[in-house]
Amino acid sequence: MKGRIAYFGVFTALALIFSYVETLIPISFGTPGVKLGLANLIIVIALYRLKLKEAYLLSVTRVLLSGFLFGNYFSIAYSIAGGIVSLSVMALLKKWGGFSVAGISIAGGVSHNIGQLFVAMLVGPLLPAGASHGGIAYWRTDWRSFRGDVKASAGF
Repeated sequence: MKGRIAYFGVFTALALIFSYVETLIPISFGTPGVKLGLANLIIVIALYRLKLKEAYLLSVTRVLLSGFLFGNYFSIAYSIAGGIVSLSVMALLKKWGGFSVAGISIAGGVSHNIGQLFVAMLVGPLLPAGASHGGIAYWRTDWRSFRGDVKASAGF
């Protein structure tokens, strides 16, 4: 038990270090937010060294900590979805057998992008809808009451 906790702590620390190193590498792939995925190397290693439940916990922990430290809400949302889909695909391929570690890692990278695209498909339409509904709500309220004018807010 103590060995597993130590492994989990070391893997978490390594994943956070790799996430930080990724923020320092100025690579532009033409799409905002695209990174090398160095921290996912630790998740692949954890898939082979830890239990599956612990690997999922490590993946979520890494995403949340690195998102709070180096990212924002959207990076957390995209990375959580990508990480869960990626780890699920890698675990299935590992269980089926016949795949090398490199093949499983490549499938994990592709499925990570698919998970992120799924979140983008859900979040994308919500942004304009939220902006338009916020505008309608502002338009429908008594805008004069927000100026701080006592007469306007008193109904005069």
